[in-house]
Amino acid sequence: MANSYPKVLSIQSHVVSGYVGNKSATFPLQVLGFEVDTINSVQFSNHTGYKVWKGQILNEHELDDLTDGLSQNGLDNYTHLLTGYVGSPSFLKRIAQLVEHMRNINPKLIYVCDPVMGDNGHMYVPQELLPIYRDTILPLADIITPNQYEVELLTGKKITSVKDAWDAIGIFHEMKINTVVLSSTELGTEQFLLGLASSIAGGKKTKLSIKIPRFSASFTGTGDLFAALLLSWMFRTENDLKLSLERTIFTLQAVLKRTLRRAAELTKLGHPDTAARLELQLIQSKADIENPTPSITAVAHS
Repeated sequence: MANSYPKVLSIQSHVVSGYVGNKSATFPLQVLGFEVDTINSVQFSNHTGYKVWKGQILNEHELDDLTDGLSQNGLDNYTHLLTGYVGSPSFLKRIAQLVEHMRNINPKLIYVCDPVMGDNGHMYVPQELLPIYRDTILPLADIITPNQYEVELLTGKKITSVKDAWDAIGIFHEMKINTVVLSSTELGTEQFLLGLASSIAGGKKTKLSIKIPRFSASFTGTGDLFAALLLSWMFRTENDLKLSLERTIFTLQAVLKRTLRRAAELTKLGHPDTAARLELQLIQSKADIENPTPSITAVAHS
């Protein structure tokens, strides 16, 4: 059966309450016209920034059961695969096999990989995942969205300058990854994060940087939202990286501003200072997701 509309399989974490992983990615994808099927690598009550979280972790055999059920019913024809948080090496290896299976069904499958391993100098997945991402998963990906720390892990190179970052991106391109977007770096200023993006298509290379206003608060689920938005806009703009990056960043900023306003309202109402105050205001941002009007321009580089 041919797809008459974009259909994505999203494999990442899930929370009952709040917005990270698949909960952060599904609604924006649906608003932007995607049919979304989800496999939850973990299912937790809430994200791990709370004082308590409980739930289950999907193992590779359970992943096999789900994908086998899809396959036997002819439900595994997708235009896109999106992967985020995975907590076990054996599960990640199964994803590599799944990519190959999905490409046998649809050779034009676009695989967007957010190699979720850590941030701010700290790994929060087992170290055994690093070589699997580097040697097995990334060479299968069309688009990747690592943060600066993940780039350093994957390339083995410390990034202390913009040139270092471009050199690291070049390493990914040598792995035949078409589009590389550093969702955040620490190469900006106190006011701005610096994002970098590069793609190679038809022998033409596009390099972009974008200044992203910083917020004083720390949010959870923004990387998952970023990857979903980028996937959506790269499809909708027919791989126009500049437009996709600008629309992604604008939407993310709009969501975060709305989240901060809500947090301030809750504080005034006397609500306790907990992780719940900074849950992303995704549903309330539907209009910004659907019709972003970018106010930040990405700058092209030679």
